[in-house]
Amino acid sequence: MSDNRPWSEQFRLVAKAWVDAEAAASLLEDTKSAVLAERMVALGEMPVSKAEMTVKASQEWRDNLHTISMSRQAANRLKVQMEYIRMKFMEWQSENATKRAEMRL
Repeated sequence: MSDNRPWSEQFRLVAKAWVDAEAAASLLEDTKSAVLAERMVALGEMPVSKAEMTVKASQEWRDNLHTISMSRQAANRLKVQMEYIRMKFMEWQSENATKRAEMRL
């Protein structure tokens, strides 16, 4: 990363993006059963098991699951990027401590 901003600012920006992505992914995951229920009700009068099977067999449901998965993946990528910045800062901090120790010798 060739970013000249301080490590803390880089971390803050990625952390903010991660919080937003995590909230979006969690919302999609948390509402999955409500969406399933809405789609089952929209089918009209039929046994619950058949309505569930019909909805889960649809392309629309697979697309919904794909959206949920991609949303979670985006949040996870940002979390990994956040950890990468944290690690780079720790490496930088360690290098500086080593340089200071060498200068004292």
